[in-house]
Amino acid sequence: MLTISEISKSYGGRTLFSDVSMQVNREDRIGLVGPNGAGKSTFFNLVLGMEQTDKGTINFQRGTVLGYLPQESAPAGDQTVLELATAISDEMAALQKQLKQSSSGDGDGSYEHHEAMARFDELGGHRLDAKAKSVLKGLSFRDKDFERPAREMSGGWVMRAYLARLLVMEPDLLMLDEPTNHLDLEALLWFQEYLQGYPGAILMISHDREFLNQLVTSIVEIRQSRIFRYVGNYDGFLVQREASEVQMAAAYKNQQKDIARLQEFADRFRAKASKASQAQSKLKQIERMDKLEAPTSDEKKIHFDFPQPQRSGQRVIALKDLHFSYGAAPVYQGLNFEVERGQRTVLVGPNGAGKSTLLKLLAGVLIPQAGSRELGHNAKEGYYSQYRVEMLQAQRTVLEEAMETPQRVTEQFIRTVLGSFLFRGDDVFKRVSVLSGGEKSRLALVKLLLDPPNLLLMDEPTTHLDIPSIDALLGALTNFQGTLVFISHDVYFIRQLATGVAHVNAGLITPYAGDYQYYLDKTAATSARAALTAVGGGNLSGKAKGGREADAAGGANRKEQRRMEAEVRQGRSKARREQEQLVTSLEKDVAGLEARLAELTTELEKPETYAKAGAAMHLNRELSGVQHGLEQRTADWESASNKLAAMET
Repeated sequence: MLTISEISKSYGGRTLFSDVSMQVNREDRIGLVGPNGAGKSTFFNLVLGMEQTDKGTINFQRGTVLGYLPQESAPAGDQTVLELATAISDEMAALQKQLKQSSSGDGDGSYEHHEAMARFDELGGHRLDAKAKSVLKGLSFRDKDFERPAREMSGGWVMRAYLARLLVMEPDLLMLDEPTNHLDLEALLWFQEYLQGYPGAILMISHDREFLNQLVTSIVEIRQSRIFRYVGNYDGFLVQREASEVQMAAAYKNQQKDIARLQEFADRFRAKASKASQAQSKLKQIERMDKLEAPTSDEKKIHFDFPQPQRSGQRVIALKDLHFSYGAAPVYQGLNFEVERGQRTVLVGPNGAGKSTLLKLLAGVLIPQAGSRELGHNAKEGYYSQYRVEMLQAQRTVLEEAMETPQRVTEQFIRTVLGSFLFRGDDVFKRVSVLSGGEKSRLALVKLLLDPPNLLLMDEPTTHLDIPSIDALLGALTNFQGTLVFISHDVYFIRQLATGVAHVNAGLITPYAGDYQYYLDKTAATSARAALTAVGGGNLSGKAKGGREADAAGGANRKEQRRMEAEVRQGRSKARREQEQLVTSLEKDVAGLEARLAELTTELEKPETYAKAGAAMHLNRELSGVQHGLEQRTADWESASNKLAAMET
């Protein structure tokens, strides 16, 4: 379908690609990865013909239809959302416009109108409407949105409409640049399920590990001006790349030893007449070698010891008998919701259920019509939203803004933190006024982490972050000693961080005293997406419209409420016991791997190991696998131990 042959591309003396070749076949599922600035977007532009290669060719099989979703906002004109989603070709868009103009005037009986309608039907226009509506609903649009002008909607919703158009069009090759950025969790899970059955090939750039793991069958990594292809999903790629790096490092080291040996011979004997020809032969041998590049690993995971906040009381915040409406539309009536110290709670639920509204009520950004919001002893909240960056001063540079913190930290530390959130090199001297929306969001996130309150309220904190930056954020929040309530569409992020789940739906909040997997198991949902719209059992969460106390079942009596509260306590106890067992099991695994690592190291130090052909290579491979396993198990143990500590608190 797509053949890329020995392409090269440079900018201002910097080589992005050098003699790169690659093939994309029908039904391929490829994830394109690489560090920030490696050239992923440029690679897309070359394939799309938006930029030209310096050398090499890019060829499509005849008749191949290409579809592309950019990362940034796309334009929205006078089209309705439905018209935008069904404008799958220039001809279809022109027919839609012609039919709309003629039907709004006196031309609906004209010959031109009937000709346009016939052609519209011939292209399957009416069938497209039904398909587009189904896709739009999957992406969380409501029926009343279909006829809204797209220009009235936010950039994120316009991008969803463009995504719907691509799915309706079903191109042979679907090229997606960060397609999950503008999706909530419900829409993302629907989109993920839809792509699993997509009939064409997919080439995507994504920083969502879970999304890549669920969809791709191969990973293409851009590194050192070349591309490396690995079979499997993202987790498989990480394992294979580490093994490959070990092999490349060994090959480079051996070649350097050979070069040094040959060079030493040449240097020693080139002046001796009887050996001069041999010395010259050695030098030519060095020249003929296919020189290996010195291996350069990607930046290692960066862990920071961020400043820790003052300890709060046990009850951090409570919403009591709270009523909130947007105009005449009620969202919460008689809501009761509490958060305790040390909890890391993710808010989940269908689109429009009120998750962001709840976060804003907790932050005090929205004022309820009735009821109260009570902060606990020593509690101080900090609210992070990707749309809320008023805290930044436009005239300052990025570095000056980050340095404006009461914490005693060095400039070097702050520059390291900024680097992990994609402000690298001269980026730190940019004025805030010229930053993009994503850059401002990342800077606001850095400021919050440099001086964290003891109650963090975060709405989609991973948006605009690459995988290393998400790792840095996870490290900071895992070690955070305060309390966290957050919303995220990144399932990997949720799984790594959340120790509790609060399901929000129809004005009711159902807490689950366990992690994300516990929540899925407890709801007994057939899929993660189904769990979002389910209403399960749980604690008292609000009041019914008639004023009666309402729990998740919708109006249980006091006895039933006590039973449910006991069930939650038992669930906490069970979850804690299971977590203790997991920690113990991981400790045994770590001890076993450490013992094997010591054995292998001892074997490799013995001279006799190298007497038997292939023995050292076999041991080195096993050593690499054990080292990787030990690193992974140790990280798992640390994460499990932190979860257990939070449960015990």
